[in-house]
Amino acid sequence: MQLEPGVWVEGPDGELIPDYESTFPEISEGQVVHGTVVRVDKDEVLVDIGYKSEGVIPVSELSIRRSVNPADEVSVGDEIDALVLIKEDAEGRLILSKKRARFELAWKNIERAAESGEPVNGRVIEVVKGGLILDLGVRGFLPASLVDIRRVQDLDEFLGQELRCKVIELNRSRNNVVLSRRAVLEEERKEQRQQILDRLQQGDVVKGEISNIVDFGAFVDLDGMDGLIHISELSWSHVNHPSEILKIGQAVEVKVLDIDRERQRISLGLKQTQSDPWQQVLDHYKEEDVVEGRVTKVVTFGAFVEILSGVEGLVHISELAAHHVENPREVVSQGQAVNVKIIEVDGERRRLSLSLKRVEPDDVVQPRADGGPSVHLVPNLEIPETESSVPEAFVEEYGPAVDAPPTGDEAGPDAETEEAAADDAAVDEPEAETDVEADAEGSEPSDETAEEPPDAE
Repeated sequence: MQLEPGVWVEGPDGELIPDYESTFPEISEGQVVHGTVVRVDKDEVLVDIGYKSEGVIPVSELSIRRSVNPADEVSVGDEIDALVLIKEDAEGRLILSKKRARFELAWKNIERAAESGEPVNGRVIEVVKGGLILDLGVRGFLPASLVDIRRVQDLDEFLGQELRCKVIELNRSRNNVVLSRRAVLEEERKEQRQQILDRLQQGDVVKGEISNIVDFGAFVDLDGMDGLIHISELSWSHVNHPSEILKIGQAVEVKVLDIDRERQRISLGLKQTQSDPWQQVLDHYKEEDVVEGRVTKVVTFGAFVEILSGVEGLVHISELAAHHVENPREVVSQGQAVNVKIIEVDGERRRLSLSLKRVEPDDVVQPRADGGPSVHLVPNLEIPETESSVPEAFVEEYGPAVDAPPTGDEAGPDAETEEAAADDAAVDEPEAETDVEADAEGSEPSDETAEEPPDAE
């Protein structure tokens, strides 16, 4: 026999031996190899890659997750890729890494996604301070502010979920990947918004859900696009703050008032889906009718009386009583149930002029147009003093509300207390008797001091 590379080689003693080495694949450190899992232990996994010895994957090199159970990651018979860490360690073992092979392959995909703007998919494996960690083959960080379009209160609900995100920052030297799910959602919503804008028409009545409440109104989610209900369009009656009648997550039916397709804005109305109490006034009441109501506000020029929910009329100070009235509070108080006569109905301006003094004892009181119970069943309802405004229909003529001052009886105790406190606070200064003053006692006043002061003009 003679030397034949790949078949026979010369041994240590010069004899010819089979060339087994040539049957093994050429491998080098840093190379990604393919193999089959042949054994799974609690601290390592053995992989047959067709080399002269089986490769060993320590548990720390199995996954980017921390504290993993090898049996949860691989099973005997699985075909996997692994990166050669050490071709031969001190014990002659071939050391491999599954997570680093996956890292190399994943990084190339992430780089392509970052360049093209295409989203990547990853499963949430950890909730950390300030965000989430996603398994992309690389540990990707998703900041809490970029998890959703709106701020997420509980990040734990995303644990284990598969999320679709965009790569917004990439640093290979630091193995740093920053993601944004919000960017994906906003892109999807942009398409949805256009579809909604194309579908909606002014005057449509649609269903939605309250997504946010602010001082000037409430936002409604219309299945992918938010529309605004301005505070003035929430109710036929006065609303101090939207939270008085709405809450986040509440289902509502609203009317489309206006659509700005260029700015992609939708104006909505809630009160337009409810019965207009003013229409009830026009249908059921007329001038000279006597109706019941409750005093909602006492101002310097009269008192406002609510005859139906959302409908207030003004009893001018001159219509409060047959005698002269200096202060409306002498006649009525906030929360008081009263009967008033309608002296003018202005449907166009939505104004009611009422009179208290023109009501006669034998006048018939009209039943409530809304079918509600009589306000006289609770004759003295205490309404807290608030900075409620004058109804819009009266602002132009009377201006903002100026509360009537308290009457003498109402102010009496406080006034007496203040006067007494002022008296107590006054301290008489002691009169120092000087020699000059003593000498002056009993003396005749001088001509200058005896003169009377001139009469005040």
